[in-house]
Amino acid sequence: MVQYHGASNTKRSGSGGAKKSFRDKRKSAIGGFFSETKLDKEKELRKTVRVRGGGVKVKAKKITFANVSDKSGKTRKVKILNVISTPSNALYARENVIVKGSVLEVEGGKIKVNSRPGQHGVVNGVWIEQSETESKPK
Repeated sequence: MVQYHGASNTKRSGSGGAKKSFRDKRKSAIGGFFSETKLDKEKELRKTVRVRGGGVKVKAKKITFANVSDKSGKTRKVKILNVISTPSNALYARENVIVKGSVLEVEGGKIKVNSRPGQHGVVNGVWIEQSETESKPK
């Protein structure tokens, strides 16, 4: 369900008197639907959505690959194997939902997601654990 980001939910003042809303609900105060980006082993799926002001957002629906950066600043594309944990909701890890802060198992180790796949359309992350064979320079 879309969330309303308008006035507070409190209808009473500190003394108990009723508070009046200073205006009705506006379309500009409505949030968007949660995109629920899921891990998919075969294909990737993205959806473009028009946002307020005429801009566009790319929402990732299904993701297969992640862009991973190391300490030296080099970035490479790796395949996602599994969602290990998600700090915002324990059920997301079971359902393979990827959000910012999720810990993913990828080819070559584990990464932490530092992008917002439902807002940016990609999964960017940094290494937490990197296997020995992957960390050696070629």
